[in-house]
Amino acid sequence: MRMKKLFLFCIVAGLSLTATAQDETPMERHSVSTNSFWGNWFLQANLAGSAFYSNTEAGLGYAKSPLKGFRNNLGLSVALGKWFTPGIGLRTKLTGIWGRSVISTDKDKNANKYWTLHEHVLLNLSNMFYGYSDTRVWNFIPYAGAGIGRNMSYNTYCIGLTAGLLNQFRLSRNVALNLDVSYGVYEPDFDGFVKQGPKVKRSSLTTKDHAFNVEFGITYNIGKATWKKTPDLDAIHALYQSEIDAINAQLADVMGENEQLREEVKRTYEPLDGPGMVKVVPPEPVRVSFFFERGKSDLTDVRQTVNLEALINQARVMDANLVVEGYADSDTGDATLNQELSQRRAESVAAELVRLGVPREKLTVVGKGGVNTLTPPEYNRRVIVYAE
Repeated sequence: MRMKKLFLFCIVAGLSLTATAQDETPMERHSVSTNSFWGNWFLQANLAGSAFYSNTEAGLGYAKSPLKGFRNNLGLSVALGKWFTPGIGLRTKLTGIWGRSVISTDKDKNANKYWTLHEHVLLNLSNMFYGYSDTRVWNFIPYAGAGIGRNMSYNTYCIGLTAGLLNQFRLSRNVALNLDVSYGVYEPDFDGFVKQGPKVKRSSLTTKDHAFNVEFGITYNIGKATWKKTPDLDAIHALYQSEIDAINAQLADVMGENEQLREEVKRTYEPLDGPGMVKVVPPEPVRVSFFFERGKSDLTDVRQTVNLEALINQARVMDANLVVEGYADSDTGDATLNQELSQRRAESVAAELVRLGVPREKLTVVGKGGVNTLTPPEYNRRVIVYAE
């Protein structure tokens, strides 16, 4: 009965922990954007080596080594899980097929068939302590959970608790190797046999059945397998706040009603020598900057496009083209890669301008390669847009 209560408590605690972590710490500490419900699912398949310890062997002096043939056997496990944040996940795991009921030192006599089904709460300590990285080679993931088991050879059911350590070694974005080590505690009838005695306390660990598992296999991430980092907008705004202020000051009239636009155009004319001749004095050029993550060419935050509409309007008034210049950080990568990356970044912003209604023929798109003109180096990973 106590095991049943503990089993229910473990499930409730795991769900509560997941909800709390989703609402607070991981999103704030790791600065990632929330993925959809269908993102960050994974499948696992493992070959399992298991050593069994029966309550019936108490006092018989059997060797405790998990390598003894009378207590170990091979099996398989499969699991389906989901990461709700980079640090918190849930996993449903089915393990079993071949086991041992340790009632003797004869491995054939001990053989049985079984399965266990557990729900685990996963904690990725690598992401929680060192920050999220989608290229980290080794992830250190302890877990704990509860579930049920059935001994098919003896037609018995039981409740059990497990705790373990999942080590994942990245092979690619969607594939990782698993090394999973765990220990489980089950009710005394898990292996089909119960030690009898007038004063046996069922709550004692010595009266339980135990299993030690070492598993090796593969994890396959389904669909979106990574988390998109949320940029530090305060740092970005601090970098080009002066540019934003200049844009707002110079384009306030341009963003007004049509009448205000006409008045602004009139103020840009001055007379030339000769009757009826005028020349256009364009306003000071306005530049808009966009910043990118290392090695990436997609916009870190679409909110950066808030100033593009004003720049587009200015270009229309001036009948000017827009120049889109892409840059990379010369401190990372070679010149060829930086040239390609700067061009892709420029094309990414150009595509956004086209989406906003700018004809492609009114754009000049160029990659400038790697530079080191700004400090810190990550500020060189940018695209500049201006009217010409």
